[in-house]
Amino acid sequence: MKNYYLILFLFFNSSLFSQYCSTGGPTSGVDSNVQTVSLIGESGAINFTGCPGVIGVQNLTNLGTTLNAGSNYTSQIKFGTCGGNYTGAGQAWIDFDQSGSFDASESIGTWSGIPPVATSIFNFIVPFGAQNGITRMRVNQQEGGTLPLNPCASFSWGSVMDFSITITNGVDCSGYIGDDINDPIVVSSLPYSNTGDNSYCYSNQNPVYSSPDVYYRLLPNPLMESISVSLCGSLFDTFLSVIDANGNILAFNDDSDECGSQSSLTFNTNGVGIAYIIVEGWGSQMGNYSILIEGNYLAAEELELQNLVLFPNPTAEFIQLRNITGKIELFDASGTALLSVSNYAGEQIDLKKYSRGLYFVKFVKNQKQFSEKFILN
Repeated sequence: MKNYYLILFLFFNSSLFSQYCSTGGPTSGVDSNVQTVSLIGESGAINFTGCPGVIGVQNLTNLGTTLNAGSNYTSQIKFGTCGGNYTGAGQAWIDFDQSGSFDASESIGTWSGIPPVATSIFNFIVPFGAQNGITRMRVNQQEGGTLPLNPCASFSWGSVMDFSITITNGVDCSGYIGDDINDPIVVSSLPYSNTGDNSYCYSNQNPVYSSPDVYYRLLPNPLMESISVSLCGSLFDTFLSVIDANGNILAFNDDSDECGSQSSLTFNTNGVGIAYIIVEGWGSQMGNYSILIEGNYLAAEELELQNLVLFPNPTAEFIQLRNITGKIELFDASGTALLSVSNYAGEQIDLKKYSRGLYFVKFVKNQKQFSEKFILN
């Protein structure tokens, strides 16, 4: 199963940030088709008359209405024909959580039979947790189909059409960040811990799973060797992935040895400028999660560095390295590069222009990369 989702994740990498499926629907415009759709909301109304049938997904988002969270509404849909009468099924959904997908829980009504039939009356309540803003209503009719229908399916005869729905009095997500790569939660320092809930105010950006995603962004410190990320303690089955600024996959994990169905991973930061950590659920799972991000720094192996002397430490004006030659680099505690010396030969390094605090010196010894920390006071 894990190998199967690995293939899916790699396959969908080029379209990692896609939204509503728009390539399914009928391949013919004749016979079974949705004939009418109506929905009267708080302002505006959808009043649609079909025929002739349209191939593929019909974008009718120029037609829409406004619905209030917590209120009752009635949609009237006539599942009919633009030609012959054949048995089939119909279904309608509204994407209340604006996840970019039409979940089973978002179905507002179903029909099955052989046209001609009476108009179907779908009474539904907009959930109190529906997200404010513009979303979509999808109506499907599939000749020969069986319930429940797949809102993204391709088939021969029928209809797939999208309308615009504006939700008000629901959840205000204007203050939430992390919904996509363009508005991530910024990780400013490590170790970093946070708790969240992806069950509302977050949409589905990764087509491998239908679960909503939360994006974190961090800039690895040059002194780091790798970064470890853990979702242990989350309340649902998670999926964790890491990509770079170009969308290349750096690492991913479904189930971990550390905490079972919650995910954890470690990825190498060598050459990584920006890393995006994506938190989501397995399948459509969602809920409360806990994330811990830790940096693993270059280790100074005692036997290899037993002759190294960095002095004085702490210091007030300068440092000096003994038994180290070649290139050395100076960084502050945030990982910002301050100084680079290409051919260091044991001379004093003047620090009077720098502020008090923790600093690192990065260097190479015995073809391995190390770092030493010191305090400037």
